[in-house]
Amino acid sequence: MEDHFFHELNRILPQNQIRQKEHLKYHTSLHIGGEADYLVTPAGIEDIKNVLCLCKQENMPYYIMGNGSNLLVCDEGYRGLILKLGEDFSSIWVKQDGNVTAQAGVLLSKLANTVARNGLTGFEFAAGIPGTLGGAVTMNAGAYEGEMKHCITSAKVMDEEGNVHVLSKDDMELGYRSSIIQRKSYILLEADMKFAAGNVQKIMEKIHELNSLRREKQPLEQYSAGSTFKRPQGYYAGKLINDAGLSGYQVGDAAVSEKHCGFIINKGNATAKDFLTVIANVSEIVKDKFGVILEPEVKYLGEE
Repeated sequence: MEDHFFHELNRILPQNQIRQKEHLKYHTSLHIGGEADYLVTPAGIEDIKNVLCLCKQENMPYYIMGNGSNLLVCDEGYRGLILKLGEDFSSIWVKQDGNVTAQAGVLLSKLANTVARNGLTGFEFAAGIPGTLGGAVTMNAGAYEGEMKHCITSAKVMDEEGNVHVLSKDDMELGYRSSIIQRKSYILLEADMKFAAGNVQKIMEKIHELNSLRREKQPLEQYSAGSTFKRPQGYYAGKLINDAGLSGYQVGDAAVSEKHCGFIINKGNATAKDFLTVIANVSEIVKDKFGVILEPEVKYLGEE
């Protein structure tokens, strides 16, 4: 089965875009996770469609990932194919009148700096978010009062059958860390955005200001997946966790950050089991103390 699948994969992708038994800890910001059977890096929409069709034909499980900045992979890895949209799928087109189109694999930091250098404002909030455009649109990522829904105008997506659709902003149903893309398991291919004209120097100063705030308040020097929990309505997860006396709480090498309790960090050799145990225990204690349910924002890939 595996040899047959690998042979078929080689028929639709160049060999340098295919990896077998790839350790996913090297593809996630948490640096946690076992091997995936296959990891492929498509360079175009046709590549993505062909891989999806092959997986469906061969009953091969697959998972779409970008920069792995919001992903916890189980210690046993993933029995299937990881379709990683990254550097090979990261083109940016700056058009007229503030319109920008970008592919899903582009890093938000690269996109934000490109937008800024072209004298366009409105994307400064995204410069320090460590993910790709695909994940950001799918989850309607946001920071410092900015969200993807504030600048996106339309998106090109692919469904599980390999069909391509163009969604308007309204079609995307962008809410707090949610979208129709996520709910229907679409794959974001490209996004169209629109920005206002601004002063390049002032835009870059704003980016530097926000990035400085992040470095000051967040444990960017540690392995993490960003904010571990979604913001509970009317509360802040980090404050609840701190008020529960859980700053620094640790299982194995997974710990609640003392710098910002909303982050669970990998101190070096944390396992997925360590990380899940911290999430479960923190959630239970916060619920017992304050009656608030914390919902993980980090996505988990694997069997619990």
